[in-house]
Amino acid sequence: MTDLARKRPEFRNINALKDLPTYRLPAAGWVSILHRVSGALMFLLMPFIIWMFDTSVSSEISFARFSAAFNVGLGFVPGWFVKLVALALIWAYLQHFIAGLRHLWMDVNHAVSKEFGKSSAVVTLALSLGLTVVLGAKLFGLY
Repeated sequence: MTDLARKRPEFRNINALKDLPTYRLPAAGWVSILHRVSGALMFLLMPFIIWMFDTSVSSEISFARFSAAFNVGLGFVPGWFVKLVALALIWAYLQHFIAGLRHLWMDVNHAVSKEFGKSSAVVTLALSLGLTVVLGAKLFGLY
């Protein structure tokens, strides 16, 4: 029997409990999902972004309050949690920006192939996570 004659399995009814946990999403699929998640996260945290910008540029006193929010916290919210939210925003921005550049590159150069999709997705994930680790280390005072 040749490879062409061998019948591939058909999945007509996907069982969410049996089939979905074993499904391996390709790297390009992860980048696509994370691009949407990062965009939604930035949209939902827009009030926090506006507050950070307004507080940091209004006056010297408000900048001192802004700096203190990362060390002591904001009322009942501890400082480490404010840093964690800022780190989530850093990741969301980097992921969304780099994935957007990837999509622009693919659109401009008509680079739509399985190989390029996989390699560019891996580069996108590595760059966004690597830059997030570097900036997170700076945010948490490791250097």
